Amino acid sequence: MAGHGWSPPLPEYSFAALAQRAADGLGSVRLGPNDRLVLLGHSLGGVVALALAARQRGLPVDAVVGLGIKVAWSPAELAKAEELAARPVTWFATRDEAARRYLRVSGLAGLFAPDHPVVDAGLRREDGHAQRGDGRWRLAMDPAAFAVGAPRLPALLAAVDVPVLLARGELDPMVTDAQLKELGVPAATLPGLGHNAHVEDPAAVLALLDAYL
Repeated sequence: MAGHGWSPPLPEYSFAALAQRAADGLGSVRLGPNDRLVLLGHSLGGVVALALAARQRGLPVDAVVGLGIKVAWSPAELAKAEELAARPVTWFATRDEAARRYLRVSGLAGLFAPDHPVVDAGLRREDGHAQRGDGRWRLAMDPAAFAVGAPRLPALLAAVDVPVLLARGELDPMVTDAQLKELGVPAATLPGLGHNAHVEDPAAVLALLDAYL
C-alpha cells in the first residue's frame, strides 16, 4: 500500500487516493464464471477495501471483510496523527534499531524477533547503501500517511452494494464490539486475538472469507 512499503509514496494521502493506487495495481480484473473477488483488509487496509468496493468504481467485488478498523477517533488522536505526519523520517544507525522500532509501532513486538525475515518488509536502507551493506535504516512507512485522518465509515458503507463483514480481535484495544454493531453490518469477534489477528492466527482470519467464497 502506498506509504507503507515498496509502493511509492503519494503526494497527498486520502482513502480515495489509496484506493485508486490499489485499483491501478489491480489493473483490469478478469474473473472466470466461478471466480469471486472478496477483499480482505486490515486496519487502514480495511478502509481502503471498502473504498475499492464502492459502486462508483465498478470493480467486480463480491464482498468485503474489514479487520481491526478503528471506528472512533478522538480530537486528541487526530491531532497526534497530524503531528506524526509532519515529522521528518527518523533514521537509525543499525537494522536492529530500526527493526525494534518497527515492531513496536506496528504492534508486532512479541510476535516476531527483530531478525525475522518478515520484518524486512517494514524497513528500508538508505539509498545507495544496500549493495555495500552499510548505511542508515528507516521504517518503510511514509510518516505523511498519518495525515489520512479518520474514516467516515457510515458513508463508505453506504457506497457499497456488496456484503460487508467487520471483524475484530477480542483483545484489540482500537475498536470495540459495540462500535462495530452501531454500523449496522454483520460483525465478528475473534476470541483471544488482538489488533494483528491476521498475524496471530491467519487461519481464523481466512475463515471469515468462507461465507463469501
